[in-house]
Amino acid sequence: MTAEAFSQGDGAKAGAVRPAHRLDEARLADWLRANLPDAGGGLRLEQFGYGQSNPTYAVRLNNAEYVLRKQPPGELLPSAHAVDREFRVQKALHGTGFPVPEPIVYCDDRSVVGTPFYLMQRMHGRVFTDSGLPGVPPAERAAMYRSVAQTLAQLHRVDPAAVGLADFGRPGNYFERQFARWWKNFQQTKTRDIPEMPLLAEWLQARMPSGDETRVVHGDYRIGNVMFHPAEPRVIAVFDWEISTLGHPLADLGYLCILYHTTPGEYWGVLGLDPAETGIPGEDELIDIYTAAAGRSDRLQPVHVVHAMFRFAAILDGVRARGLAGNAAADDAEEVGRLALVLARRGWELAQRYS
Repeated sequence: MTAEAFSQGDGAKAGAVRPAHRLDEARLADWLRANLPDAGGGLRLEQFGYGQSNPTYAVRLNNAEYVLRKQPPGELLPSAHAVDREFRVQKALHGTGFPVPEPIVYCDDRSVVGTPFYLMQRMHGRVFTDSGLPGVPPAERAAMYRSVAQTLAQLHRVDPAAVGLADFGRPGNYFERQFARWWKNFQQTKTRDIPEMPLLAEWLQARMPSGDETRVVHGDYRIGNVMFHPAEPRVIAVFDWEISTLGHPLADLGYLCILYHTTPGEYWGVLGLDPAETGIPGEDELIDIYTAAAGRSDRLQPVHVVHAMFRFAAILDGVRARGLAGNAAADDAEEVGRLALVLARRGWELAQRYS
């Protein structure tokens, strides 16, 4: 969950590099000058404050600017923080015209910044950490949400094999595999007992969504991970591909729809906001927009959203674990991690309504 290339809004905030994430700037500057022809002049480095996963930096030189994304320090879970996979999927999608920052170069030499990293294009636009899109007129909010849904559908229309991503993940049984992965991760790293998690685990095991459809899935597709055009109500970039893989498209849509089941104080949901006042489409309308754009005949079901909330609760508790260990990518990791309690509770409420 990161703020890759922000220039305004809450997600644009960048400042001094946090002590745990300091780099050897002289070593990095030397590497940049040796590997990039336009990397001349002195290096100025800042760290983005928004985001919970891979540390992300604004890299400014006299003649160029980039965004650098690297693994966090410390011991990592197997397969976590795979910046090489982020670079690969962005490169493949950028070639199709899908809105992602252009990937520039990947480096696996740990001697440069301490971990593998990659550089990508610095983009400029509007990024909102608040799904309510504060300060935006209602009609523009409606158009922006439409673009978010249509952009997700555009991703799911990409044939993985046609863009060199046939081996980007395992086909089939996506919901079962994701459940197993995140339930195991939660049990390994949990920072507290969350009573709803075993209840949700039992509920989901009895009602696991079916379907073996396979497409590229983002894994963390939400308002905070897209950039809008500076003046137009359309998505121009999608960020944070760390947990992208091959999977079922409705998993991404279910995750996006979490915002309808949490309040503005619960990870920037829209529960309780009036669609007539805000212009934000309701959940059913958003699903309709996506379904039409994706050309699907089936629809999102409540079990897809419950699955997404269970998974997100496990992810958020993992964020808290990194915060307690002192190697989280953002300053508010423990605060965000507490939202695991909220997500699990909200997920269980939704599950009970459809039991």
